[in-house]
Amino acid sequence: MVNSPGPWRLSQNYRASGYIKGVSKKIEADYREILLFPPAVEDWVGPNHPARFLREVVEKLDLKRLGFWESPGEEGRPHYGNRLLLKAWLWGYLNRIRSSRQLEKACRENVSLIWLLGRKEPDHNTLWRFWRRNQEGIRQFFGEIVGVANRAGLVGMVLHALDGTKIQAVASREGAEHLADLKKQRDGLDRWIDEVERQIQENEEKEQGSYRLPKELEDREELRRRIDEAMEELKREKRTSRNRHEPEARMMPCEGRKRFAYNAQAVVDEASGMIVAEGVFSEPCDQGLLVGMLDESEKNLGRVAQDTVADKGYRSERQIGEAAARGYPVLVHLYETEGNRARPYHVSRFEYQAEKDCCICPQGQRLEYERTSRAGHRGLLQKIYRCHHGQQCGVAGECTQDKQGRKVALSRYHGALVEQRRRQAQAENRVKLKKRSYIVERAFAEIKQHLGFRRWNYRGLDGVRTEWAFVCSVYNLKRLVSAWSDGRSPAIS
Repeated sequence: MVNSPGPWRLSQNYRASGYIKGVSKKIEADYREILLFPPAVEDWVGPNHPARFLREVVEKLDLKRLGFWESPGEEGRPHYGNRLLLKAWLWGYLNRIRSSRQLEKACRENVSLIWLLGRKEPDHNTLWRFWRRNQEGIRQFFGEIVGVANRAGLVGMVLHALDGTKIQAVASREGAEHLADLKKQRDGLDRWIDEVERQIQENEEKEQGSYRLPKELEDREELRRRIDEAMEELKREKRTSRNRHEPEARMMPCEGRKRFAYNAQAVVDEASGMIVAEGVFSEPCDQGLLVGMLDESEKNLGRVAQDTVADKGYRSERQIGEAAARGYPVLVHLYETEGNRARPYHVSRFEYQAEKDCCICPQGQRLEYERTSRAGHRGLLQKIYRCHHGQQCGVAGECTQDKQGRKVALSRYHGALVEQRRRQAQAENRVKLKKRSYIVERAFAEIKQHLGFRRWNYRGLDGVRTEWAFVCSVYNLKRLVSAWSDGRSPAIS
């Protein structure tokens, strides 16, 4: 009989090997370990890594055709190529790095970026100069990426959604000039300076010292002139506030507060979730942007979708009419007072008869043409039709309070607006309108949350337009990477 070890010996062996529950070996760095051959960087970047897709896309683009700057001479030190620097910036924005200094650091420390750049390490000045010199090329790059997705068959042309989001400018509220504040300063200027002078006089008498007004307050007329100039500029631009460091930014509701911001626009495809058109504007209101964004969509894709949906912020009679004239099928949310939910005698319930050039009210009475006039700050021409039945009509008090009789104003785009109301009465089109929010707002959510883009890094309208085009390009590349890694996207061409 073989003698078995005692229970204490078994317990000791199990504990040493880590088999007893609650006991585990530690893994520590072994700095004495020496590799015979260094590891290959190629093995550290997996086959489905986004860096491989970025490399494949950029290598097949004609950057010179897109307008990227080329060095004019052949002499001097070798310079970094546009492809390499574009790859670096794409990788940076994809990984929430938008600072040239932080990107320079990543070029030395991040394995996937080291692989993507072939172990090259451009400094922050080189990265910044590339961005500054290639504003137009970067904007054209967006359209090229949309073209790549379109040729790969990923972009659907059934339903697109348009919307805008406000993104905070570099400028803060501290450098703001508000018209109301300037008026208060102008009105109280003399009283303010007189009070300062009185205090100085009192201090001189008490302490027998010599005091002077601050330099910027010595010349009252100069201070008054500067305030008047600022007020005149605001009035001329029809604005109530301005930041002197970034005059193109405007006060807009942004992240739940009023901030200096820009209005970033996007048209998003339902099938792929990709942004097919983009733009940035200083105007806080979306009302005049519908047709321009549809033009961008047509330029990038060759045509517009079977339908493009937008919220009521884009509801403009002129814009809807111009879209119809260009053959753009659109569905723009109507106001709640229009259509089937309108009041009994809302203008949408009056029928226009072109052959007789008159309007027919819900009671069957005719409104005759009276005159043509311009309305609104954009000067839209409108034909005025007037009811002359007065108090003889049984519903006159309910229809209007105008003593001259009910007035209806119709523009030349009235037919397109009537067609909108007709289409939106159909159940299938109401479903399309409900899809708008999750199609386009999901894209904005991913840009702000996943890419971490909530504030511009550049000042001025040109700078933010370039950056928004690049952000939208990176967002599209992110979606293309998913399709590429899943095998849903064919080879890039």
